[in-house]
Amino acid sequence: MPETLITNKPRDVQAINIAEDTLALRSRTWDRLKFEVEYSLAKGTTANSFLILADKIALLDPPGESFTEIYLAKLRERIDINKLDYVILGHFNANRGATLKALLELAPQVTIVCSNPAAIALRQFFENQKLNIALVRGEDTLDLGKGHELQFIATPTPRWPDELCTYDPKTQILYTDKFFGAHICNDQVFDEGWAIYSEDRQFYYDCLHASQAKQVLAALDKLSEFQVKFYAPGHGPLVRYGLTEITHLYRKWSEEQKSKDLTVALIYASAYGNTATLAQALAKGISKAGVAVESINCEFATPAEIQAAVEKCDGFIIGSPTLGGHAPTQVQTALGIILSTASKNKLAGVFGSFGWSGEAIDLIENKLRDAGYKLGFEPIRVKFKPTDVTLQECEEIGTDFAQALKKSQRLRTPRQTVSAAQSDRTAQAVGRIVGSLCVLSARRGDVSSAMLASWVSQATFNPPGLTVAVAKERAIESLMHTGDKFVLNILAEGKQLRKHFMKNFAPGEDRFAGLETQEASNGCRILKEALAYLECTVQNRMDCGDHWVVYATVENGQVLQPSGVTAVHYRKTGAHY
Repeated sequence: MPETLITNKPRDVQAINIAEDTLALRSRTWDRLKFEVEYSLAKGTTANSFLILADKIALLDPPGESFTEIYLAKLRERIDINKLDYVILGHFNANRGATLKALLELAPQVTIVCSNPAAIALRQFFENQKLNIALVRGEDTLDLGKGHELQFIATPTPRWPDELCTYDPKTQILYTDKFFGAHICNDQVFDEGWAIYSEDRQFYYDCLHASQAKQVLAALDKLSEFQVKFYAPGHGPLVRYGLTEITHLYRKWSEEQKSKDLTVALIYASAYGNTATLAQALAKGISKAGVAVESINCEFATPAEIQAAVEKCDGFIIGSPTLGGHAPTQVQTALGIILSTASKNKLAGVFGSFGWSGEAIDLIENKLRDAGYKLGFEPIRVKFKPTDVTLQECEEIGTDFAQALKKSQRLRTPRQTVSAAQSDRTAQAVGRIVGSLCVLSARRGDVSSAMLASWVSQATFNPPGLTVAVAKERAIESLMHTGDKFVLNILAEGKQLRKHFMKNFAPGEDRFAGLETQEASNGCRILKEALAYLECTVQNRMDCGDHWVVYATVENGQVLQPSGVTAVHYRKTGAHY
């Protein structure tokens, strides 16, 4: 198996002065922290917390339980914990709750500042324990003294309905929690040379925010009212040098999502976060195929909001946990709205996670089938936490669902017949560009994939390098980021291997079943019947419309059939493969 994580460095916490009276406590790990989609590039992460040392002391966003012990040790080096006045939460979950619980044992006098949805989750987590909670309503402020009169901005999203941003006018720092972050780990506190983070920031946005573009735009409008020196996000480097750029890109990406022709309503509830993680993976697969996603967290959405989303969508997917053998009340309400609102020609889907049984998934599936809806995929049933392989399969299912919607739209659109003389002469000319037929195989951890490729070209002599174009909706696309490894299997003339890889693979299906392969030194698969192979590492990639153009350097290679001839793909048109 290829090495994808740097595991020889211990976790640590840095304490860095970033402004007057203000410290950043950066909890760092070079390992992958969670099995969630946004962590899948496996570049580690930095969980950012912040300490404002004014007349009163405020701590913002303590990290999750992976860092609890070393984080509290670092905090006690910096302050007398008995003098801590406030803990401000950008959002709350059980993972963060473990650290908060340990902190409150040391400092029971602390007042927790949060939104009302966060307060509800806090009381459930701490059960009967008495908490000092200060609820943020509207545009509330908190005066810490020395000019640090904090201003709070509610920025709820379906994934984080309790989201709260905080602005400090003294330092002009905007604490953005889930906005403008990236899951990477290094020594940089600020984003000097910010362009090197562009790919990581876009990946983070695509995983977390593409499916809630409407709410992101609303948040951007609110945040634009403040004069900001830099963003202090919950993960990754602080955003100073690329502040204007990332703000512009968040708006651009969100507006692009809203302007897409087709939309899927992704309706779910999540008891422990597992169903929400599945929803994220589905959303990523759908959006990479060029279809917009509107996420609806039915625990917080109103019936009117659910109905409006169902009426305007082109397809819908509903997800639920199983609690006590049933779907939560909010999911049952949403299902009732769907059954009474959504036309029967809308493609549907069902997913969910469960602990010991999955009755909620069966209930939803049976109700939809009995009502006459067509399901775009077999219901997804995941026990406990999803794995990387499960999330990759969900992403592929989402892509297939989006492609089915696009196909049905094309079938409904009247086709115009044209004579050969009227056909696109430019497309015919482009089609005369030929390329060698290759099979691209990639692997990251337990996730692997492969695809047939013909848009391949040598790009450099020194170092030896090549480019390959990968359609954004391909399953392998998620394994073709900077630093990823792959093998380019160059095919010999003959149709056997070509035919095998031209078929449509089911989500999660083994692309190499029935073929003779061996493992390359980078962990990817070599086809023994290939003409030659090259072991490559992705150096960068460029967004080119409906494809990524990936540049990779070649570390190793071998000709397997010295007398063979390279297979070439000839096309009549440049409008398709």
